[in-house]
Amino acid sequence: MSLKSIIVALATGVASIIATQSAIAEPDVKDWPAVLKEADGQTIYWNAWGGSAQINAYIEWVGDTLAEAHNIDLVHVKLDDTANAVATVVAEKAAGKDQGGAIDLIWINGENFASMKRQQLLFGPDWATQLPNWQYVDVENKPTIVTDFTIPTDGMESPWGMAKMVFFHDSARSDVKSMPDSADDLLKWAEQNPGRFSYPQPPDFIGSSFLKQVLIEKVADRSVLLEPVDDATFKQVTAPLFDYLDQLHPNLWRQAKAFPKDYPSMSQLLADGEVDITFAFNPADASRGIANQELPDTVRSFTFSGGTLGNTHFVAIPYNASAKAAALVVADFLISPEAQARKQDPNIWGDPTVLAIDKLDADNAAMFAKLDLGIATLKPEELGPSLDEPHPTWMSKIEQEWASRYGIAN
Repeated sequence: MSLKSIIVALATGVASIIATQSAIAEPDVKDWPAVLKEADGQTIYWNAWGGSAQINAYIEWVGDTLAEAHNIDLVHVKLDDTANAVATVVAEKAAGKDQGGAIDLIWINGENFASMKRQQLLFGPDWATQLPNWQYVDVENKPTIVTDFTIPTDGMESPWGMAKMVFFHDSARSDVKSMPDSADDLLKWAEQNPGRFSYPQPPDFIGSSFLKQVLIEKVADRSVLLEPVDDATFKQVTAPLFDYLDQLHPNLWRQAKAFPKDYPSMSQLLADGEVDITFAFNPADASRGIANQELPDTVRSFTFSGGTLGNTHFVAIPYNASAKAAALVVADFLISPEAQARKQDPNIWGDPTVLAIDKLDADNAAMFAKLDLGIATLKPEELGPSLDEPHPTWMSKIEQEWASRYGIAN
């Protein structure tokens, strides 16, 4: 080979390497104008729970807004279980598909985040805290924004909503003073009112959350739940939970021979008068249901004075996402005052904000001040303490044990 040929070959090889590196270069969140430029024209596939018409409509509004502002085409891939999205990324990594993944953004928290972080399936670290709108996030007063079910987020997921377990009842049929104030009270109430309570079948998120609420209240030492589950002591630690369920189930709707599929199904039972108590992870959900004529206007909220489960939900970007720049723009918009105020409106969704209102300018703060949170929404001081989520490994084991004991194909 001649010297000229060798030089041409080397030059071609170097050019190829440079082109490849350029093609796989990750967006730099600190260079936001460059992120916006790269996001222009991208299509983003956002995998998010699709079980609520109101939430779906909100996501559609997000897509419409970003299409106009940044020429981003947002496709909502509706999920019934976030674990399915995680499984897709796991399969892609196993197949060596480290670029051009099918998923660009995932609505996520808890077990699914822990699983993706452990398997190094996430873009990051520390992109979320670099977003322009992060400056408004209430990291000082809401610790679950930076710690997801005891797992540090390390900036690998961006918050977009707060959650707190709240119970609902129809005041036309029962007085709030007669409502239970703890898990033990709820068991007594169910025994006195058989068939008038139920919970969604795990592993539905709301149903599994009910199990965690009971476990936290009944466990001998709550601190053990903040550490990974120990197989050797699992049965001993969770025995109070399953003893409780053994007593509760004969008094549930349909005597626990069937369970609601999910929260909307359970909420419909309250609307139809088949049960008297339901619950959700959104303090404004009863008001939202009333506003959308899904619940009677006599439904009211209550909670347990000793505390109920609380957490934050997030969006995360898979390590092999095809449209990382667009995913960053979406995540940033989701924590903008505009998007957060709209989401907190119970006529739209009613999801509590992750922002600190005192960090906003007067105009943006006024958007939140004008919100009518609804007749059935408890004030912040009425919500009671938030109980820490257990380490995510607990829920996997508890769901398996629940299925072996009570599992029913609805």
